[in-house]
Amino acid sequence: MTRRALLLSLLAGLLLASASPAHAAGYRYWSFWDRTGSTWTYATEGPSTAVPSDGDVQGFRFAVSEDSADADTPRGTASFTAICGDTAARDGRKRVALVLDFGTASDAPSGEAPPARRTECAVVPRDATTAEALATAAKPLRYNTNALLCAIAGYPETGCGEQVTGAAKAAPAGGKQDGGPSVGLWAGAAGVVALGAAAVWQARRRRHA
Repeated sequence: MTRRALLLSLLAGLLLASASPAHAAGYRYWSFWDRTGSTWTYATEGPSTAVPSDGDVQGFRFAVSEDSADADTPRGTASFTAICGDTAARDGRKRVALVLDFGTASDAPSGEAPPARRTECAVVPRDATTAEALATAAKPLRYNTNALLCAIAGYPETGCGEQVTGAAKAAPAGGKQDGGPSVGLWAGAAGVVALGAAAVWQARRRRHA
């Protein structure tokens, strides 16, 4: 291979590598959220051990995500008053507002369509867990052998936390801009061109020495 052909091959390889989107592995599952004021926070424990108080708002969102930092929050407005305002308090019982977001069609398993988002006011004993509150309002639930929540209100019919290939993530700040190659790419390409030019110059110099 001539030095010119080698140069072009290296440059083409660099451009092709930059053009290939990076696909991240994610998982399709129900995430669990606590709401404080107008903010959703990823729950620090599972619904089978969490014990909410009267007046709490908790949410579930079905989606594909890599981890808790990447997870989608339940959509739409949610407040205890809007969900449980018409449910009177009772001695020895508590009211837990639940937001159930079944996600989008792009997150759904093949052949399934997500039901519409809904809210429920669960009235349960004071010591009930979130899982018990969910069971009163959104049956049937489905769990796997590791006690992972797989389905709420029968959705999805199959699967449980399976790994999927996600879409390419957006480029970070300072990366690609205006749909064009990043500064780093062009700097690398320029470096390849410079090295190749130097090699050609050295070769010509040796031939004419």
